[in-house]
Amino acid sequence: MTDDDRTLREVGEFSVIDRLVAGRRQPDSVLIGPGDDAAVITAPDGRAVISTDMLVQDRHFRLDWSTPHEVGRKAIAQNAADIEAMGARATAFVVAVGAPADTPARHLEELSDGLWAEARRAGAAGIVGGDLVSSPLWVVSVTVFGDLGGRAAVTRGGARPGDTVAVAGTLGTSAAGFELLSADGPRLPEFEDLCRRHRVPQPPYGQGEAAALAGARAMTDVSDGLLADLGHIAVASGVRIDVASEALQPDVAALSGPADRLRTDALGWVLGGGEDHALAACFPGAPPAEWRTIGTVSAAGTAGPGAFVDGRPWTGSSGWESFN
Repeated sequence: MTDDDRTLREVGEFSVIDRLVAGRRQPDSVLIGPGDDAAVITAPDGRAVISTDMLVQDRHFRLDWSTPHEVGRKAIAQNAADIEAMGARATAFVVAVGAPADTPARHLEELSDGLWAEARRAGAAGIVGGDLVSSPLWVVSVTVFGDLGGRAAVTRGGARPGDTVAVAGTLGTSAAGFELLSADGPRLPEFEDLCRRHRVPQPPYGQGEAAALAGARAMTDVSDGLLADLGHIAVASGVRIDVASEALQPDVAALSGPADRLRTDALGWVLGGGEDHALAACFPGAPPAEWRTIGTVSAAGTAGPGAFVDGRPWTGSSGWESFN
């Protein structure tokens, strides 16, 4: 048996952790990193933005679809997107991992490489600590810390009638990739990029801060689905959000090939597909250059707050439900 073949049980918890942290360079915001009972990070303006999320094998990822490196990138991306959605930037991550004892130790190293690769893409952030335990399945739990740079946080509750609704990033690509991966039959190389978008989402890093600087009054990341997440803004703000399907036609057109192949509706992916981790926000004026307008905000009226399509309720799926 080579060193690369040894399992977590054979290598041992602390030896695995030593291998995972060796040679990692922490950013200047980390005062004390892994190796003590807790990490110490700076909070430049006296506040920290904090979010946490969890990935569970066969519920949020499949190891026959994704490499450990891709799982690591996805775990960081979905957490960093939450920080972006507050108008902040990620500064540090804490990661807890559960895995079966017979997992090859090198798979945890590959996971760690993916975590670090995406943390670097998200900005000046590092993995500052965490935990490793035995578990029947892989579980990756991430807590992220962020910095607002002296600005007010952009919440879901600030949208006002007359605002413009805009998005940054792609819509529907992860949902399309999931359906393609789930479909029976041979994989089609022309759709590999969409499959990759499901395995590793690509948040529009930096655009949360850009939106905040442009005066965004409400913002969210598209994790559950565009309509579901805009609905969260509508309810929190007590307003009505109307999405124009015409504004989404470039997204629909980009997915028309796989939609035709799978005999489904690409608009459904765009409106109800989650895990793209695009950003959606409401602006009192024109959005920043990297954003595109898709709708408007108006008073809630007799129908109450909510998200609508072309002035009507959407009859298809509006997004992900954790316990469905």
